[in-house]
Amino acid sequence: MVVSKLRPYIMVAPAITVFILFFIYPIFYMIYLSFHEWNFVSPMKDFVGLSNFVALTSSDVFYKVLTNSFIYTFLVVCFTITIALLLALWLNKKGIFFAFAQGAIFSPHIISLVSIAMLWLWIMDTDFGLLNWFIGLFELGNVQWLTHPDTALISLVIVAVWKSVGFNTLVFIAGLQSIPQDLYEAAELDEANKWRKFYKITLPMLSPTLFFLVVINMIGSFQVFDTIAIMTNGGPIDSTNMFVYFIYENGFRFFKIGYASAAGVILLIVLAGLTILYFKLLEKHVHYR
Repeated sequence: MVVSKLRPYIMVAPAITVFILFFIYPIFYMIYLSFHEWNFVSPMKDFVGLSNFVALTSSDVFYKVLTNSFIYTFLVVCFTITIALLLALWLNKKGIFFAFAQGAIFSPHIISLVSIAMLWLWIMDTDFGLLNWFIGLFELGNVQWLTHPDTALISLVIVAVWKSVGFNTLVFIAGLQSIPQDLYEAAELDEANKWRKFYKITLPMLSPTLFFLVVINMIGSFQVFDTIAIMTNGGPIDSTNMFVYFIYENGFRFFKIGYASAAGVILLIVLAGLTILYFKLLEKHVHYR
């Protein structure tokens, strides 16, 4: 009898243990380190209170990082969701061509981000890149995609959208295929046009899918690191320096663990705040069947 009562807890114990060790504990340890000064080498961790947070809020670089992160996230989410929805509406059909197109669009999602970053480094090379070669055909001159502060952040946005749009497209297609067809048949009886059917049926029925994709894209964009580390190293002039790279740089290059942990705590607060705000703003507009 006792064993049968404990069996459910025993079954979930490994998953709970992993979750606590690799998710919950690191968060609390990061919060603990944010109130200390530590260089990663010394066994002593000096308590400094809120000094790390004060130093962050007094740093111009941190505000640049914060601005870059918000701009990057906004652009990536908007372009990814919009393009993916348009592609899903077009590709939501049966046929060999549409099946092939869906697979082709999804393929960047399964490729390593490191490989993608290396590929786009060549494509966006100022002197020998494919993009500038194509632009040169129209005699528009070379664009310094990754080496100029005005274009570097947009270049990273292009890479992020190219990689993630395929996954979002397939999720949207799955959402479209779950919409009952009798709703469209009823709309046709009322002589509703395509725009009205999209606005009154498709969009409301897709709202849970849209809600899910916006949240995961927002969180993923705020955590971007690989493309920055490989393509720009946060430059030029911190124009592509964002939260996770800023934390990595201060923690593992400058060995300012407390300072980096304070930045991590702020990132956690920002993500939690944005997610809660998004839930509150759109909870009444999401229609679950």
